[in-house]
Amino acid sequence: MFEIFKRFFLLGWVSFGGPAAHIGYFRNEFVQKRGWISEEEYAQLIALSQFLPGPGSSQVGFALGYHRKGLLGALLASISFTLPSILIMVLLANISHSFFGNDVFEGVIHGLKLLAVVVVADAIMGMYKSFCKDKLTVFLCIMTATLLLILPSITTQLLALFIAALIGRFYLKSDDKEQIEQDSKGINWLPLIIFALCFFVLPTVVSYSPLLGLFSDFFQAGSLVFGGGHVVLPLLQNIVGDQVSTDSFLTGYAAAQAVPGPMFTFATFLGYELWSEQPVLGAIIATVAIFLPGFLLVLGVFNHWQVLAKKPALSGAIIGINAAVVGLLISALYDPVFTSAVNSGLDMALVLIGFALLKVAKLPIVGLVSFFIIAGGVLAFVA
Repeated sequence: MFEIFKRFFLLGWVSFGGPAAHIGYFRNEFVQKRGWISEEEYAQLIALSQFLPGPGSSQVGFALGYHRKGLLGALLASISFTLPSILIMVLLANISHSFFGNDVFEGVIHGLKLLAVVVVADAIMGMYKSFCKDKLTVFLCIMTATLLLILPSITTQLLALFIAALIGRFYLKSDDKEQIEQDSKGINWLPLIIFALCFFVLPTVVSYSPLLGLFSDFFQAGSLVFGGGHVVLPLLQNIVGDQVSTDSFLTGYAAAQAVPGPMFTFATFLGYELWSEQPVLGAIIATVAIFLPGFLLVLGVFNHWQVLAKKPALSGAIIGINAAVVGLLISALYDPVFTSAVNSGLDMALVLIGFALLKVAKLPIVGLVSFFIIAGGVLAFVA
């Protein structure tokens, strides 16, 4: 158990680069170096994380721990991998207010906002290539983006995802005619029941406690994220509304890009901001709530997911949802990311340079973060 904690904790401090990079770190550490799991089994875990909503790379880490030492191993792996990012985000949330008004600090934050433009644009390009491969999926992507640009709201997001799932259910079904055994003995129903209760019942009792409301909001967000951590941005934007300023929201989002570990710790920053009476408690509750749905779903279908994923109708719905979330990201790239970060031709030039450094020069994420921090600091003196 200590070995699980140690390995994931050390990775948590150095795992820059987002979900795809995290999966690479895990493969190098646990498949190649330590042989904790075979290449085929690891590929199955990755597929499982893509099938379910939630933080993909964190779900892979959770599943690795579960594969190694059951539920306790899964919890240790998740906590230790996420802890460094949580500590850094709480620290940044704490000191950011102290430095607001300082020109250099404001410049650095502006630089990190420009970094967010680059990262979200890159995520959209990668996801578009993966999830929009034919006319129908491209249509679902564009339809979703158009709806959200015209009518931005959480209701529009849910409606767009539902429509995409419905269209995928009927028109994007797999052609595989293989007969699938209808055996459900591998399903662990308790985590799925807990998930359903939290998702459907919890919103009806939030009036009894503001903390329950905070937990419920972030649980809902974690339950609706298909396609990786970037998709949580517009969901959280609609949840927090005017309770968090746009500057603070984008500061937290940019910080989540800059720190190692899972991007879902953006919720840590927002929880700290939203619960001013006891900000650390707010940060903890928001963090647990946003990660919990994905972990409950992994526990529920870990032993039986292959049977579920092979069902043509369900696989079609997932294809439709994946295409829709690309459109959801396109709308988020425009507002709030682009509209709140790019204020001049110089800003746009820095975005283009940053994109070239990422895609052409293949600059590591640490180098990219350093570039935008320095650029932002310099802009503070130029402006």
